[in-house]
Amino acid sequence: MSASGGTKAIVAALAANAAIAIAKFVAFLFSGSSSMLAESVHSVADSGNQALLLVGGKRAQRLATPQHPFGYGRERYIYAFLVSIVLFSVGGLFALYEGYEKIAHPHELKHWYWPVGVLVFAITAETFSFRTAIKESNALRGERSWKEFVRHAKAPELPIVLLEDLGALIGLVLALGGVGMALLTGDSVWDGIGTLCIGVLLILIAVVLALETKSLLLGEAAGAEETRKIEAAVVDGDTVTRIIHMRTLHIGPEELLVAAKIAVRHDDTASEVAAAIDAAESRIREAVPIARVIYLEPDIYRETEAAKGADAAATPGGPAPTEH
Repeated sequence: MSASGGTKAIVAALAANAAIAIAKFVAFLFSGSSSMLAESVHSVADSGNQALLLVGGKRAQRLATPQHPFGYGRERYIYAFLVSIVLFSVGGLFALYEGYEKIAHPHELKHWYWPVGVLVFAITAETFSFRTAIKESNALRGERSWKEFVRHAKAPELPIVLLEDLGALIGLVLALGGVGMALLTGDSVWDGIGTLCIGVLLILIAVVLALETKSLLLGEAAGAEETRKIEAAVVDGDTVTRIIHMRTLHIGPEELLVAAKIAVRHDDTASEVAAAIDAAESRIREAVPIARVIYLEPDIYRETEAAKGADAAATPGGPAPTEH
C-alpha cells in the first residue's frame, strides 16, 4: 500500500483498538455493563476492520494478469466496503440488541470503577489514534474541508480510519455518560440507553462508509484538478490542437485510466501523428503520475462532431441509444 493509503494510521488504529478491546471486555466481566460489552464488540469490529484494510492494501499490489489486465487496485475498495458491512452488523446491530436487552432486563452495575477507568484509558488511546489519522490525512487533504476529503478521497483507508476513530471517541463518551447516569440515578436503564445510542452511531457511520465506497466501486473519474492537468498536457497547439472528448476512470486509488479522442491536423503523416500521441502520453504521465493507462485516438476536428462532446450519450462510454 502506498503512503497515501495511510498505513501508519491503520497500524496505529489497529494497535489502539486491540488494546482497548481487551480492556473493555475485562471491565464488562467485572461490572456487567452493557455499554462496556457493546464497546468491546465495537473495538473488536474496528480491529478486524483495520486488519481488512491492511489485507486489501496488500492484495491490491498484485501484478496484472491476462484475466485482470488492469491489475487489482480496486480490491482496496472491496475490502473497504466489507468494513462498512462489519461495522453495521457486528458493531451497530449488536449494540442495538444489547441496549434493548439491558433496558428490558436491567441489573445493577458492579465494580463501577472498572468501566470508568477503562473508558478513560480508551479515550486517551483513541485520541492518539485519531491524532495520527488527522496528521496523515492533512498531508493529502490540502485546501479541502474534512467533508470534501471524506467524500472525494480516492484512497478509502484514511477516511475510514478517520470516521471509525471519530465514532469510537463519540461512542466512548456515550458509554461514559450511560455508566455515569446509571451510577448517579441508581437506574441501570441509562446504561442500556447509552448502548442504544452507540448502536445508532455505528449504523450511521457504516451507512456513510457504504455509500462512499459504493461510488468508488462503481468507478469515479479523476478529480477536477487532475482533469485540468491532463487537458493542459494533451494539447500542444502544434500537432494535437484540441481534445474532442475525454473520459477518465480510477482503476485503483493511485491508478488512473485516461481515454480521449484528440484532434490532429488533416495533413499530418501517420508517423507524425504517432509521435504526437507518444509525446502527449509522456506529458500526461509527467503532469499526473497516477495516469497509468492511457488511450488516445486521433481524429480530424469537425464542428458537428465536437458539438456532441458535452453529450455523454453521443460519445463512447455514454448510455446506449434508446429505441423508440
